[in-house]
Amino acid sequence: MQVIIGGGSGFLGTAIRRTLQQNGHKVTIISRTSGADRITWNQLEKTGLPECDAVVGLSGENILNPLKRWNEQFQNEVRDSRLKTTASLVKAITQSTNPPKVFVNTSAIGIYPSSATEVYTEDFPAKDIDYMTKLCIDWEEAARLPSNHKTRQVIVRTGLVLGKDGGAIQQMIWPFWFGVGGVIGSGTQYFPWIHVDDLSGIFTHAIENDDVTGVLNGVSPKIVTNHGFTKAFGRALCRPTIFPLPGFVVNAMFGPDRGVMLLEGQNVKPKRTLESGYKYRYDDIDEALKEIVSSK
Repeated sequence: MQVIIGGGSGFLGTAIRRTLQQNGHKVTIISRTSGADRITWNQLEKTGLPECDAVVGLSGENILNPLKRWNEQFQNEVRDSRLKTTASLVKAITQSTNPPKVFVNTSAIGIYPSSATEVYTEDFPAKDIDYMTKLCIDWEEAARLPSNHKTRQVIVRTGLVLGKDGGAIQQMIWPFWFGVGGVIGSGTQYFPWIHVDDLSGIFTHAIENDDVTGVLNGVSPKIVTNHGFTKAFGRALCRPTIFPLPGFVVNAMFGPDRGVMLLEGQNVKPKRTLESGYKYRYDDIDEALKEIVSSK
């Protein structure tokens, strides 16, 4: 199959590209710069969608970038990086004379409100409650193809992605390595995580299986709390985890809209993902972190 990935040069895109190529698929990336096996977003706008069997949408500014102040400008960057690129892919697909068989777009578990008691599956009705829920609702709406379109559609709501080359681990590794890592806030908040190999596997699974449609939760079936993750990370690194990060510090660093992502959590279950037949490689947090640390 020929697969086109919008935003495929980042951490997750690289992993998905590698998995697809290992399965014998050809991959072209849409990015800001041209090159081998690449096209630009401007080229997509001008000449339309190249011949392909599948399209994957991954674009999105890192919302937890600690170097970015949480102001109106950055909020707009976060929205535009998701909604505008997604709309460009949808436009290209709908205008194509030979549209792809499947369109898989990413979303996030931020569509589920923070809760200490609710259990969220893909069937939970989305509600516009705060910045994150609205962002994800609008993102998924931007990805929606016309109901009569023949392209099969899948949306993967990603959790906190763990891997050696980027994602959450890259931001946390050094404090933990030097023995100053610890729980965030109370530590009792849910930590819906997934190993990057499983997330790339879910995207590939969605592309390769014609009966997979609709929303899939891209999280491990074995949920942990922030405390559970912290202790598992400490065990994997053989380091103590005795220095907590207070909530007021998190809010000062990231702002309350982003701080809630770290200080509160959601108990998210991949019900439809499991029902679709996907088999996890790393569903246990200790096994996942040992693999990541051993390969660094």
